[in-house]
Amino acid sequence: MTLAADRRSRGSRSGETDRPVEFWPTTAIRSALQSGDIATWQLIVVALKRDPYGRTARQVEEVLEGTESYGIAKALAEVLARTRNHMEANERAEVGRHMRLLIERSGLGRREFASRIGVPTDDLDDYLDGSVDPPASLMIRMRRLSDRFVKLHNRDAPDID
Repeated sequence: MTLAADRRSRGSRSGETDRPVEFWPTTAIRSALQSGDIATWQLIVVALKRDPYGRTARQVEEVLEGTESYGIAKALAEVLARTRNHMEANERAEVGRHMRLLIERSGLGRREFASRIGVPTDDLDDYLDGSVDPPASLMIRMRRLSDRFVKLHNRDAPDID
């Protein structure tokens, strides 16, 4: 017996567990939350962790809206919240790394860089450590400043032949 056949024999009424969770209809998600087993819930959790703002996450949110917050409903709401928080923290850290590269590439010190993009050094530090998200316009300003100084450094560099 194959794994898919084994799943079918364990009660997949409409065959929804034969497909990835991301392709399940909302009714299958609702049914899984109401009468599923731990293996089915684990499939949903994996899908939520893989894409916490994706289709499955939206379906789970929709199903949870009209549900009492206890049991598996409460657990999935917690998984979704924690996964999103973790993802957002990772994204802020990635922005900080990108900003460090721009500063390093420019050849300017942190204070001088902050001054030239028009923010206090403390604000720049908050962006760099990932505690605050910089505005998109500031990211553009920083890239332009970095590009300008790279061009200046390249123009002033002696040709070595």
